[in-house]
Amino acid sequence: MVDQSRRRDLLKAIGAGGTIALAGCLADDEGDDGNGGGDGDGGGDGNETGDDGGGDGGIGRTINLGLLMGVTGGLEELGPPIRDAAQLVPGQFDDADTELEIQTQFEDTETDPTVGVSGAEALDDAGYPMFVGALASAVSLEVAESVSIPRGIVQNSPASTAPGYSDLEADFTFRTAVPDSFQGEVLAQIAAERLEAGSAATLAQDDAYGQGLSSTFADSFENQYDGEITGSEIFPEGQTSYTAQLENVLADDPDTLLIVAFPEDGERIFSDFYTNFDRPDMDILVSDGLQDSGLPDAVGFDMTNVTGTAPIGSGPGVDTFNQLYQDAYDEDPSGEPFVRQSYDAAATLVLANAAAGENDGEAVRDEVRNVTSSGGEEVLPENLVEGAEMAAEGEEIQYRGVSGEITYDENGDQSNVSYEYFGFTEDGLEEIETIQL
Repeated sequence: MVDQSRRRDLLKAIGAGGTIALAGCLADDEGDDGNGGGDGDGGGDGNETGDDGGGDGGIGRTINLGLLMGVTGGLEELGPPIRDAAQLVPGQFDDADTELEIQTQFEDTETDPTVGVSGAEALDDAGYPMFVGALASAVSLEVAESVSIPRGIVQNSPASTAPGYSDLEADFTFRTAVPDSFQGEVLAQIAAERLEAGSAATLAQDDAYGQGLSSTFADSFENQYDGEITGSEIFPEGQTSYTAQLENVLADDPDTLLIVAFPEDGERIFSDFYTNFDRPDMDILVSDGLQDSGLPDAVGFDMTNVTGTAPIGSGPGVDTFNQLYQDAYDEDPSGEPFVRQSYDAAATLVLANAAAGENDGEAVRDEVRNVTSSGGEEVLPENLVEGAEMAAEGEEIQYRGVSGEITYDENGDQSNVSYEYFGFTEDGLEEIETIQL
């Protein structure tokens, strides 16, 4: 984690425009069918763990990689591409001439903590010592406390950004996403300096993601930029109307409004806003949960008054990842939030498991930092399979990622991050500015 004084110094760079260097810390969760227990793309039956070669290591074994992600519920729009990105990793092993096999099992959390816990238990019961996920912060936190930590399973979230994830005590929780303590400060700086707002209000969903991000934004806007928070509303998800909440936060006529939500609720919020309030040009900020190019069409308005931030990848493996994704799905991953972090999370776990030589959570945990920051032989997406083989044979490796240089600190967090400042247009989304380390 970067200390607050350094963050403040680096945030001063944003107002100049263009590509900006920042350091700091960023919360929340594809699938073929959206059903748990699938066999994934990694080969083998998802309910059979196969022979993992015991603890002897070597390359003649099977690595069990779980996928625990919300592709239905609140993250129905954002979750599928994130799962697709993680599936690229076992796909590379399927296509390679290697004795290392990757077996996957997918569980859909439905963006619900209770369902997420059941999915994590199913993965553990099937012999999976590690999984990529979850996505929504509320799901990841509950899964960590109820399953991963007590059972000794490694979880690596590509999208959970709630600050509280850093406070989990046992060392089985990692993430390639960065805590929202940083994103909140970036949004506050954009509000104050780019939008020239002297007052702001917040409207956020009632979970760790919404509460944490809106609180960090408010603290930073008031204390670092002398702004005024005129209203703050936390809403339960899944409502049929958000007009009452909008009336409350807009009552004192703030210069800007921050909305923290997932697309399912965001569609209704913006529909209510444009239909019931005569402020079509009001500057509205959103976070990564609403970086959905299909939102304007769903809402029925062009939303050109809305801008926001979302993490992007700027690591040395970006070009290879983009090509892998394009070849596999015939889609451009640019602008999809957390897809690059998802690939990095899966790659990290596979390499750590290869180095551990067994499907054991504690053994995998002990190798996560070794395969990402040891200074050994460089491993990129383009030579990932070869890197796993080297790790399995006891060679030192260092994975360099898609979303940035992957370095897990003592809390399992990333200290490197890149953001996209984006805006909605009549055609979808456009990048306004890149904020990167």
